[in-house]
Amino acid sequence: MKEKIFEPFMDRLSRDIRNALSESLVDVLKKKSLVPAQQVAEQFRSRELERYYLDYIDVRLQKYEQALGVIAASENTDPLWQGFVLWDLGLFFEVHEILEHAWLASAGDEKMLLQAMIRAAGVYIKLEHGYDAAAAKISAKAFPVLEKNRKRLAAYIDPEILLTALRQVNKQPPILLQG
Repeated sequence: MKEKIFEPFMDRLSRDIRNALSESLVDVLKKKSLVPAQQVAEQFRSRELERYYLDYIDVRLQKYEQALGVIAASENTDPLWQGFVLWDLGLFFEVHEILEHAWLASAGDEKMLLQAMIRAAGVYIKLEHGYDAAAAKISAKAFPVLEKNRKRLAAYIDPEILLTALRQVNKQPPILLQG
C-alpha cells in the first residue's frame, strides 16, 4: 500500500487545509496574532484526520508563529520583505498568498515584480511535489522580470542568489534574507 502524504495537487482535503491556513495568515499578520490561524487549525483538528494532515497543520502553525515574531518585531510592512521572511521559512504557498493581496492593489513595475515573486514561490511549490517540468516553465516566466528588478530586490536580498537558483531550477530553495 502506498504511503499517504499531504498532496494538495491530488488530494482535496490537503488543498483545503493548505488554502485555509494560508488565507488565515493574512489576518495573522494584520492582527499580529496567531489566533486566526489557530482557529482554522482547530476547525480541521475537530475532525478525525490522519496523522499527515495533523503534522502539516502543526508545522504550519509553528512556522507562522516564527514568521509573525520576525515580521511584528520589525514593523516592516512591505509585502515583498514579508514574502522573503515567509520564503526563508519554506512557506512558499504563503508567499503566494501574501504577495497576491499586494499584487491586486499594485500597478506597473511593482505589479510585475510581485507576480514574478509569486511565480518564483510557485517554482518551489511545484518542486516540493515533484512537478519539475512545471517548475521549470514557471521559473522561465519569473526570471526575466526578477532580473529586470534587481535594484528593488537588492533593498532586501542579494538578487543573484535568487536568480541563480531560478536559472538552474535548484531543488533546494535558497535562503534570501542573510542575517
